[in-house]
Amino acid sequence: MDMKVKQYGMTRAARLRTMLNSPQLEFIMEAHNGVSARIVEEAGFSGIWASGLAMSAQFGVRDNNEASWTQVVDMLEFMTDASSLPILLDGDTGYGNFNNLRRLVQKLEQRGIAGVCIEDKLFPKTNSFIDGERQELADIEEFSGKIKAGKDTQRDDDFVIVARVEALIAGWSMSEALKRAEAYRRAGADAILIHSKRSKPDEILEFAREWDNRCPLVIVPTKYYSTPTEVFRSANISLVIWANHMIRSAVPAMQAAAREVFAAQTLIGIEDRIASVNEIFRLQGADEYSQAEKLYATRPVAHAIVLAASRGDNLDEVTRDRPKVMLPVGGQPLLRRLVDAFRKQGVTELTVVAGYKADTIDVPGPKVVVNPAYASTGELSSLACALDAFGEDTIVTYGDLLFRRYILRDLLEADAPFTIVVDSSQRTLSGCGDLAYTDLPDDRSVFGHDVALTEVRSWCGNGEPPQGAAGRWIGMLRVNGAGARSQLNAVLAQLQERADFAQLGVPDLLNALVQAGQRVKVLYVHGHWLDVNDHEGLHRAGDFVHAELSFGAARA
Repeated sequence: MDMKVKQYGMTRAARLRTMLNSPQLEFIMEAHNGVSARIVEEAGFSGIWASGLAMSAQFGVRDNNEASWTQVVDMLEFMTDASSLPILLDGDTGYGNFNNLRRLVQKLEQRGIAGVCIEDKLFPKTNSFIDGERQELADIEEFSGKIKAGKDTQRDDDFVIVARVEALIAGWSMSEALKRAEAYRRAGADAILIHSKRSKPDEILEFAREWDNRCPLVIVPTKYYSTPTEVFRSANISLVIWANHMIRSAVPAMQAAAREVFAAQTLIGIEDRIASVNEIFRLQGADEYSQAEKLYATRPVAHAIVLAASRGDNLDEVTRDRPKVMLPVGGQPLLRRLVDAFRKQGVTELTVVAGYKADTIDVPGPKVVVNPAYASTGELSSLACALDAFGEDTIVTYGDLLFRRYILRDLLEADAPFTIVVDSSQRTLSGCGDLAYTDLPDDRSVFGHDVALTEVRSWCGNGEPPQGAAGRWIGMLRVNGAGARSQLNAVLAQLQERADFAQLGVPDLLNALVQAGQRVKVLYVHGHWLDVNDHEGLHRAGDFVHAELSFGAARA
């Protein structure tokens, strides 16, 4: 059942039929796609005219059946989804003979279209306002047969077929127009659309007087637009179609915007005069999607575990009363910047493993667990304190990291159970770090290749290149999927049986995973991150944040 039946108590076809038979004058407005259909409904109209001219124009083709009927029907489906209004399709000549119309009616009913208007010209048609006098009309009997075929095909008794009489457009007499209209009425047409290209409504009003309400009468006052609407009421017109004004109003606005932006090479001049991006989101139904996502989305929520138990021994007095993750960088604690970076990528379930001066951790949002033995244990002991925080998609990260947002984004998009981030630009070190060895070094041509970790070695040196190192592991690991989480728990449990477990770090966990036969995928980056291990690192962190903010401002 049409969902809109529940809203209005009748089908869209029944509502269109009611409008045609209403004792008062009714109006429908042209729409040509989903967003224009929604705008028409929000404006207050009770129905939509799916204009052949407008739909052809939005496809960028001429109004002479260059857009196929299947393309038109596909667009109509978007329009019925976007709006609850009944839609009357401008069906041209029915896209062929009686058989083409039969199939068209079937497909329109399947998509909830309320009715179709067909005109008594030959296929392929040409717009009525282009050399109308030279356009041939269909044989009366042939067109009447087409109407009968359509009525016999429809399954919903309320589906509407409107017969459009083109005699006046083609320069024929009033008597010919009336003769055709009567034949079409007898063939089963639910309404007659009488068309005119004159700037005055005289012949339309004459036709209406002679027609004398034999069945509902529809008009399209595109050319005689200055006629007061009360004149149509007095003439007992049933339905007025505003036939192409949505597309025509959009075109000059788009032309002006394009010209202005091209000339000015900036958006400043037009931004206040166009719809906001949020308004487009609203018309697209973004809010409804967000609500539905909360109800139905089964995607696992990404978690993050931040290892932040250490004081930062190389930072001396600046960490006397707080851990290094609470040191200010660019006016905000380092941990706050890390938490915000995760939130911007949709990771809102965060757990921080604290230790030194844990009571000074004051960043809103994440849950804080404490490793009470932080002074005598390593990273894996801290990680073990947070095993309950693991979800099906979890990132384990050191708490002293800063990074450009694309690094976390790409890590979250990786498709492997285990993924680490390796900076291939750091194959040598001055100081200490964790060097990664892989099965495919990064020569900047392996983008998209499946690279696996073979080993992580902690190393301190003066820049001499270790043999075969692919780069430096930056301190980020992603564990994705219930199976990966189970494997990690099993390997971690084995490590806990070792006498030296209290001294082990995350690199030991990575090596144990590889030795257990788990493939750890490597995501290569080339800089764009840093860690804060000493005063020099803290100074560079300020520069890093300043550069990132400047970059973001430039992009905005």
